[in-house]
Amino acid sequence: MNLKRVLMGPGPSDVDARVLEALARPTIGHLDPNFIEILNEIRELLKYTFQTRNEMTLAMSGTGSAGMETCIVNLIEPGDAMLVCINGVFGNRMADVAERAGAEVTRLEVDWGRIFEPEQIKRALQKKKYKVVGIVQAETSTGAHQPIKEISDIVHESGALYLVDAVTSLGGTKVDVDGWQIDACYSGSQKCLSCPPGLSPVTFSEAAVKAMERRKTKVQSWYLDLNMIRQYWGSERLYHHTAPINMNYALLEALKMVKEERLEKRWERHLNNHYMLKTGLAAIDIHYVTQKGYELPMLNAVTIPEGVDDLKTRRQLLSEFNIEIGGGLGVFKGKVWRIGLMGAASTVSNVLLFLAALEKSLYDQGHQFEPGASIAAAITYGNPIKE
Repeated sequence: MNLKRVLMGPGPSDVDARVLEALARPTIGHLDPNFIEILNEIRELLKYTFQTRNEMTLAMSGTGSAGMETCIVNLIEPGDAMLVCINGVFGNRMADVAERAGAEVTRLEVDWGRIFEPEQIKRALQKKKYKVVGIVQAETSTGAHQPIKEISDIVHESGALYLVDAVTSLGGTKVDVDGWQIDACYSGSQKCLSCPPGLSPVTFSEAAVKAMERRKTKVQSWYLDLNMIRQYWGSERLYHHTAPINMNYALLEALKMVKEERLEKRWERHLNNHYMLKTGLAAIDIHYVTQKGYELPMLNAVTIPEGVDDLKTRRQLLSEFNIEIGGGLGVFKGKVWRIGLMGAASTVSNVLLFLAALEKSLYDQGHQFEPGASIAAAITYGNPIKE
């Protein structure tokens, strides 16, 4: 079966031919000097992409969830207090992982689709002392774009470490690890980096590394124990596990493409295509479920029009147009579509293709709207907003 899909869901995203070609290169040993050089290149390009000078910056073997677990199990010891900010599925997952690592978790929650105001977190931190505060920058289940910088000072004034989930945001919108004083941050290869799933970039500040070195207990996970893995990525090159060689080839190529495009241009591209899509959808009365002004540029969560069948629409998009979009999760199941414009999939042509295909699907279900309105609005959108 040879299927070419247009991946416009919550991930994975489309993969450029350059990255696929890199993936197919001959496999070498994970201790080969040439592979060690590849890891060094990946580290430097990840520093650029994360905007950090952190020496402990690397790609973990595993998907974005492995990055989440890496950060938590290395920073948390049994009995440690952790505050987790929850406004969707992945905040809940962070809390679950922390509890499994033995943390005493306090859940701070707001309605799905909304963001956390700094004052809410400040009040929570005045009530109790925490070792780690975790928050999701890009909540993939709701399309909410959480401001990160404004909360950083509040977290550090309390003496806690600041943990940020950037799985969906890295490479698609601003992530400034050093500028925002993030202590631990993780992402995934398959979202805005447009690499196949299988690696999870992570980075740790000096304060986070010192916290790991002060541990009194072993890290819960042998596989994700950075005290050992850092010796493989460091000058010792001590064997820990067999790294996914070809996936690292692919990630290196994807990161080179990020650098060639330049981060600022990449963020601008994602933002402009988001506004083009948003303008087109508004013309056929489809609106965002996310708090106004905090919509993610790479993950568009919109309400399904009344009377329109969610599954039927997504099946038609896939079968007739080879377009994949995502359905809602949790409380949004059956109520929301999640439309991805990530990495290589964030293009003007994909926006127009999707709008035309969606109109056809809506028309076939008898939904009332002005045919062609979304396309007309999108193509006449001429004032890209730059941030």
